[in-house]
Amino acid sequence: MLNIHNASVYFAGRGGSPVKALDRVNLDIPAGGIVVALGASGCGKSTLLNAIAGFLPLSEGAITLNGRPVAGPGADRGVVFQKDTLLPWRSVIDNVALGLDFAGLPRASAREKARALLKLEGLEDFARAAPYELSGGMRQRVNIARALATDPAILLMDEPFGALDSLTREQMQELLISVWAKTHKTIFLITHSLDEALSLGTHIVVMSPRPGRIVARYDVDFVKRFARDGDWRPIKTDLEFVRLREEIRGLIHQSDAVDAPHERLAAHD
Repeated sequence: MLNIHNASVYFAGRGGSPVKALDRVNLDIPAGGIVVALGASGCGKSTLLNAIAGFLPLSEGAITLNGRPVAGPGADRGVVFQKDTLLPWRSVIDNVALGLDFAGLPRASAREKARALLKLEGLEDFARAAPYELSGGMRQRVNIARALATDPAILLMDEPFGALDSLTREQMQELLISVWAKTHKTIFLITHSLDEALSLGTHIVVMSPRPGRIVARYDVDFVKRFARDGDWRPIKTDLEFVRLREEIRGLIHQSDAVDAPHERLAAHD
């Protein structure tokens, strides 16, 4: 369980006046769920993710993961960015094993674990390839495998498929669902795509324009249905899917959205 309590972040503005990026965000992220944050550009989604990752200190409030305060980056949080951050001088398997090498795991054990993750991602035949030999979607799969290598308590994903073409993006969404169903990882993901949020999330939180606040929370089950049935067609034409998409679209575009109380998301079964 990750707990965010009254989290606020201020940045220095012009003339030294503080600019508030996040304002008293309260959110409990349950173990085993996929929480997707939506909101207009500049609403603080990435700021919130960076604070959870420990890259950005809070100005006020606190974040705890399984009862331990988040005070900086740590192996208990894996991060996947929009653009791949693979090291070009390391092979695919060595990129996946990077965090394990830093942790001091023996080389043979680190490569064995990295190889198992590449198999999970369908990339076992590319273990010795260089990153430049892979497509964009394949490189992002390697990024996900590397983030999972240290067995983090939560996987943080910042627009992970935003740079991909639509067909590859859908394939990567399906891959993520497969990985989630097999590993039961807790995931916090941000996106600008309403369809992606509804397709991937077990819970969706909507954020207001700056300063970012959580203004709505939805519990959804479309990702569970896809994990069970493996078919998007009846899901994305479902009247409830379409209704929720338009309701959330309208909420994001409201300029007078008000702050919501502390939200506790139900644990994923």
